[in-house]
Amino acid sequence: MKNRSDGLIVYLSIIAAVIFWGFSFIWTNSLLKQGFPPMAILLFRMTLASIFLIILSLSAKKIQKVKRKDFKWFLLLVFLEPFLYFIGETLGLKAVNSPTLSSIIIATIPIFALIPGVLIFKEKITMINIIGVFITLPGILLVVFDGDKISADHLWGLGFLFMGVFAAVGYSILVKKLADTYNSYTIATYQHILAALYFLPLFLYFDSKGFTFSMITLDIIKPLIFLSGLCSCAAFILFINSIKALGVARSNIFTSLVPAISAFGAYIAGQEGLGTYKIAGIAIVVTGVIIAQREKKNKVKTCYSS
Repeated sequence: MKNRSDGLIVYLSIIAAVIFWGFSFIWTNSLLKQGFPPMAILLFRMTLASIFLIILSLSAKKIQKVKRKDFKWFLLLVFLEPFLYFIGETLGLKAVNSPTLSSIIIATIPIFALIPGVLIFKEKITMINIIGVFITLPGILLVVFDGDKISADHLWGLGFLFMGVFAAVGYSILVKKLADTYNSYTIATYQHILAALYFLPLFLYFDSKGFTFSMITLDIIKPLIFLSGLCSCAAFILFINSIKALGVARSNIFTSLVPAISAFGAYIAGQEGLGTYKIAGIAIVVTGVIIAQREKKNKVKTCYSS
């Protein structure tokens, strides 16, 4: 019963993480539509998340000292995600101007994550797992094509979004490596502290001249707090724990749910409709994710004691 309970916690954690990430497209899009500069979004998000994580990690006494030999891996980890990933996601979202279309590109992460999961970490992926991954694709397409059209004008945006996809896969590989030594609080805390430093020069170069503190209104603060507290702090801690327990490939399959969550969230927020095709697509994606998690025996290991 204890193993089942631990496994349930792992799955609830990864589901919570992708729910937060699904809504992140909506909150980021809201900030962009209000004219808040892209690099300012990233800098403020990382800075606020750093503050939240430092307080949380110290209060929980979970922070660990990083060994000198591992510091290079943390620098590379942060360069991939949040740095490259969020540049790709934010600039891509700004170019395509659609939370649903942006999330659909990000949802290809599980397909690319299968490769390192199998080849590098020798994760046991069965044919039924692979079938489950590819079942999500028609569902994803139904979700996106119900309300959005892809045009040549989106090519730059799509390029940035795919940069984010490959950065996320590389990030998962490094998390798997570091998670053997460090807990999720330590990884997430250092990740966001360094990310704030990474984004500071970009903010100063691209957005500082057009930025004024009068731009920070209540309508700006609310989505920034949601992005920092939920999509960065909570989601990354939960996701890192899930990678430790499920592996790179099986954890990333849950990101297929992001477009469905974004579509539903956009519907709730009144930004987009929720037609028959989207509802059918959401059902297919959920079915694919469930199938992709099937395994012969319950071998999910717990990682929440660290």
